[in-house]
Amino acid sequence: MVISRGSPPFRGGAGCLLQPALASRAGASYIKPVQFRKISLVGVGLLGGSLGLAIKHRRLAERVAGYVRRAASVDECLRAGVADAVTTDLEPAITEADLVVLCTPIAQMRALADRMVPCLKPGALITDVGSVKSSVVRDLAPCARRAGAVFIGSHPMAGAEKMGVAAARADLFEKAWCVVTPAPGSAPGDVDRLRRFWESVGSRTMVLDPGLHDQLVSRSSHLPHLVAAGLSNLVLDPSHPHEQALLCASGFRDTTRVASGSPEMWRDIALANRENLVRGLGEFLGGLQDFQRALEAGDEAAVIRFFQVAKQRRDAWCEQTYSPE
Repeated sequence: MVISRGSPPFRGGAGCLLQPALASRAGASYIKPVQFRKISLVGVGLLGGSLGLAIKHRRLAERVAGYVRRAASVDECLRAGVADAVTTDLEPAITEADLVVLCTPIAQMRALADRMVPCLKPGALITDVGSVKSSVVRDLAPCARRAGAVFIGSHPMAGAEKMGVAAARADLFEKAWCVVTPAPGSAPGDVDRLRRFWESVGSRTMVLDPGLHDQLVSRSSHLPHLVAAGLSNLVLDPSHPHEQALLCASGFRDTTRVASGSPEMWRDIALANRENLVRGLGEFLGGLQDFQRALEAGDEAAVIRFFQVAKQRRDAWCEQTYSPE
């Protein structure tokens, strides 16, 4: 099933057209856009939809195509204006695409990549938006090579607890960091091409080894989700008195906001990055146990030091770093 609006799909041609970036990698007020003939979004939910809106708003492609699994999603995506054509058929979605972005849960990416191989345009650039990079790069880079294409991982540090294309917005990636994770042997020109794309939708970019990326985000992204879910499970347990939930105010709401994210997505992330997450969880629990012992002993100095260090570190981070809401 394919439904499109606007001009017919581009067939053939010179691939993608690159313009040099005019600003630094740490965030820019203006960057000449990377322009592609056709960009394909495989999976059009919050991230895929927001990327489609950003691409169209900034005119980065002549045509944006989307692939979705459910027929009911086709019209929803078109009404939201996130793509020019949306289909439940993978082949026309990615045929002749110069850039393909996998925006699905990471557990689905390998099977989709295998299906994409016969349809990929030689020289096409393939990337993803997954939160775990080692397994994705390891699995998808060889698939792309079989088609004469190139896979380089991406992780835009942007999102929301809301799901689906209805929550998509064109400014989701503005000023957010996007980590680019090359595969072994990735050409510097391809890495730079991908960085320019993310900068053209407003992101700041850095390049990291996939393994180092997974280690760092296990603490900064995956562990906070686990903690938010744990707090929600504990505090909102229905075995507590009715008044318990009534006494949860803005602090609890802010602390647990991300627990409203997709359980399936976070299951996949936790399992894919389990070694790093287990290690980070151990470090976190060790710190809480130290605090518990200080509290039991009435150690006033240790108790205030726990809060002072946290305040100092977070205040310094807030002053030095822009983190999108």
